[in-house]
Amino acid sequence: MNINPKNGVGELLFGMKQQHIMAMLGKPDKEFKDEDKNVIYLYNKHKIRLTFYEDEEFRLGYIVISDVNAMLFDKPVIGRTAKEIQGELPQKQFKEWEVVEEDGIESTFNEDNWLMLISEFGEIIKVEVGAVIINDEFDWKFSG
Repeated sequence: MNINPKNGVGELLFGMKQQHIMAMLGKPDKEFKDEDKNVIYLYNKHKIRLTFYEDEEFRLGYIVISDVNAMLFDKPVIGRTAKEIQGELPQKQFKEWEVVEEDGIESTFNEDNWLMLISEFGEIIKVEVGAVIINDEFDWKFSG
């Protein structure tokens, strides 16, 4: 699956509702609610976690992917270093990064594109991508 910052992952677009996702991927392997009452879907085969925001009519707003076949701008991302990925991204679009390390886990975050590269042992183990907010409103990519 190709990670498309600001848009989603593959054909999964920010703003989709649960029924749209299930029509595409089937029933999730696990479903639960987090502390904010958001609905989370886990798909083991795709190594993907989808968050539907409760306060946004359960629209898809956040995706976490760990699949080794995940691509970012047509290049593999899992197992590589954050520095490598940063060097390959369009510098104009991805200019500011915040790096936080806690308990051996390093998070490299670009807020403008809501893209986070999570690394452990020097390698990216998962990518988190979220819907962006423009003028205090989510910029939903799916209108259905």
